[in-house]
Amino acid sequence: MSDLSNVAPATASNPNPTQWSWDVVLRTGSTLHIRAVRPNDADGLLELFRGLSPVAIKSRFFDMRSPEDALLASPAVVDYDDIFGIVGEIGGRIVAVAHWYRGRKHRDHAEAAFTVSEEMRGCGVGTRLLECLADVARASGITTFTAEVMESNRPMMDVFLDSGFAVEKRAVSGTVGVKFSLEETAVFEEKAAERDQKAAFASMKSIFEPRSIAVVGASTRRGQLGAEVFHNLIAAGFKGRLYPVNPAAETVEYVPCFARVSDIPGPVDLAIVVVPSERVTDVVSDCVEKGVRAIVMITAGFGETGPSGKRREEALVEQVRAAGIRMVGPNCMGVLNTDPAVSMLGTFSSVFPTSGNIAMSTQSGALGLAILDYARQIGVGFSTFVSVGNKADVSGNDLIQYWAEDSRTQVMLLYLESFGNPNKFGRIARRVAHKKPIIAVKSGRSQAGARAASSHTGALATSDAIVNDLFRQAGIIRTNTLEEMFDVAQLLALQPLPPGKRLGIVTNAGGPAILAADAAEAGGLTLATLSEATTTALRSFLPAAASVANPVDMIASATAEQYERAIELLLADDNVDSVMVIYIPVMPEHAEGVASVIRRASRTPRLKTIVANFMGAQEWRGKLNPVPSFPFPERASSALAMASRYAEWRRKPVGTEQELGDVDREALRAIVDRSLEGGGGWLEPADADALLRAVGLPLVQTRVAHDASEAVEIADGIGYPVVLKASGPSILHKSDVGGVKLNLADAGAVRSAAEELESKFGEALSGIVVQAMITAGPEVMIGAVHDPTFGHLLSYGAGGTLVELLKDVAFRIHPVTDVDVADMLDEVKTTRLLRGYRGSAPADASAVEDALLRVSALIETCPEIAELDVNPLKVLEKGAVAVDFRVRVEKPQPRKATRRIAY
Repeated sequence: MSDLSNVAPATASNPNPTQWSWDVVLRTGSTLHIRAVRPNDADGLLELFRGLSPVAIKSRFFDMRSPEDALLASPAVVDYDDIFGIVGEIGGRIVAVAHWYRGRKHRDHAEAAFTVSEEMRGCGVGTRLLECLADVARASGITTFTAEVMESNRPMMDVFLDSGFAVEKRAVSGTVGVKFSLEETAVFEEKAAERDQKAAFASMKSIFEPRSIAVVGASTRRGQLGAEVFHNLIAAGFKGRLYPVNPAAETVEYVPCFARVSDIPGPVDLAIVVVPSERVTDVVSDCVEKGVRAIVMITAGFGETGPSGKRREEALVEQVRAAGIRMVGPNCMGVLNTDPAVSMLGTFSSVFPTSGNIAMSTQSGALGLAILDYARQIGVGFSTFVSVGNKADVSGNDLIQYWAEDSRTQVMLLYLESFGNPNKFGRIARRVAHKKPIIAVKSGRSQAGARAASSHTGALATSDAIVNDLFRQAGIIRTNTLEEMFDVAQLLALQPLPPGKRLGIVTNAGGPAILAADAAEAGGLTLATLSEATTTALRSFLPAAASVANPVDMIASATAEQYERAIELLLADDNVDSVMVIYIPVMPEHAEGVASVIRRASRTPRLKTIVANFMGAQEWRGKLNPVPSFPFPERASSALAMASRYAEWRRKPVGTEQELGDVDREALRAIVDRSLEGGGGWLEPADADALLRAVGLPLVQTRVAHDASEAVEIADGIGYPVVLKASGPSILHKSDVGGVKLNLADAGAVRSAAEELESKFGEALSGIVVQAMITAGPEVMIGAVHDPTFGHLLSYGAGGTLVELLKDVAFRIHPVTDVDVADMLDEVKTTRLLRGYRGSAPADASAVEDALLRVSALIETCPEIAELDVNPLKVLEKGAVAVDFRVRVEKPQPRKATRRIAY
């Protein structure tokens, strides 16, 4: 768990260390609020220690005997530097505490200590405390934790050993000393991801697999939402206990009604709330009193209504999180689960879809109604379906982690209107998409407003371009429409992934096959070249007028038997990866025979993809299972192309974040810290030069002159020809304003050019940059920008003065792997210039990849980098040279203290 949920580090721009806080999910599925300890926590800590048994006190505090002694060792009053503490709360009650005690001699070392209430042991509290304490420690310059643990305190030892940190142990007379680095290694990240997935799965079980449901606002008047939700649960045959809650009714649908949730005699896993918004606070308090584990808040009137509604929503989230409750909504349609062991239709839609292996989440409730109806029409079945509404608590991050573990779900669909935490979403989705496909429609593709950015990278980083590359990086299949989404979903739910891009087409009409072939090639597929054995075999039973090349056009008279033999031949051909079967129902009475042939073909053991197009015959959709059928050939080709790209992504290695040993991190921090002390902003050329050299980027020989005479002196030392560039805080796109003088061959040319720059820019000129003139090699651009929504983005694209005009650029969210940077190069058309375009000599593309990894290393060490441009980066036959570059740094803005789940 490396995400902070609320605020920036106290050591950066937030001077109040008591504001560190997280909401975390435990392995039980409930939530825990963790925050920095405060002086007024003494009574709460004393209550925690008084609840410990004498054995527990001894195992934690060794020779201390009383709770009061324990409070002295684990204090509420700390200085947030030498001593720092955090507490875990449920319902405002402290159930755990952890401290570090910084070493006096080794300031980068600290001793860590933990106490967890006995009723919360085994829930993963100690592990979450360790993760959070380590987050703060790293931000405070601490690199190593030590601890002393009694040999009998096995649970605490397990916390350390299972954390993913590299723990060293030493046993000394009944105690075990442990020591470990706080570096988030690949092993730690893997362990943390496993913990997060298990916690998310557990937290969603009460929502999707409840044993009992209370419907608060259930009504006897059909047509009201509460009445419809309760009726639908009964009609679907929910397998658990149902409790209507309504103080004005004795029964609802002949089921005894309760005035309050707390009046229900048995346990309640899930409460579905359908009451006016002004009653929600009291209802949630009642649910807390009852011990409800999860809430589906259908009630509207929160963040979607404006600022006052947003404040009510934030208070609602704080209320449920404080009690450890997970919540779907508010302003949502509800949830459903078609598992026969559950049979839950907890929505106000009466459509209960057939059981299937597709799960879906949508933000829009109204759209959810239409989606369920459309899915029924085309024969798509769901495992689970959820409308998340305002997703104040439960979001796509929770859902895809649940579905990743759900054996009934094989394909995930997301309709997204916004992102909560795109960086975390990308990390989770990337891990999950290697196992199960995720298909998404992201609305809001148009650019509502341009970024007010000074760098090329910032100007190019439009929201939709970033979303495209985020999805590409995470392996998410992005579709433009919901119709496309269901096309791809059906294919992936029914068929194996295409093993390659080579498509074979069997048809009884030429026109549709041409449409299919055109759409396939537009999507990146290729028409397979059939083997000679295949074409010979086809010729043996097809009429002379038929075409045995690909597409195989058997003409209108084709019989079911001919279809069967042709399909079998294409599936057996090693040159074919997938097969599309097109059938024009010239004689409708033959359609069932052809359909039977297609269904039988899919049962062959060959792992090849089959799709069908019964041209214009919508009624066949869903009736050829396990072969997906499409009404038009272009849609079949498009779905197959998207599935093929996803399969190609799955086949790639995962990639690793590269450790660069020649990066001077101390020098990087010193340069950035010095700039921040002066207020930040664009670095002076000399500082930008030093920064990029410290990270190992190859730079053109550069010096800064302050007048024409000094420029000549520097040019003489560098050697001719040289370039002069105007430098100043307000001079950004230098070539656009006449601030660049190229190919200056002697001292006279340098003096004349320098004097011209002095005259042109006057007081705006703070210096004249003198560089060696580099003419060889194609130009590219690399950069980074901090986006308020997506975090740090790395960019690569066409360089030079046309960068913003061409917009030939790829983005990736930091941090990047070696595979990410290779993909960035592959996605940009300009990269062809590096690989020997039209007879030109190849340039060193690997040097560009190395440069991108170094920019990523710079961002990792100095997250205060707000914008960075290297444009152009000249790519040589061997190596690359940064010719023009600039860097802007700024203090991170304090994060708003919203209560967001941190896994």
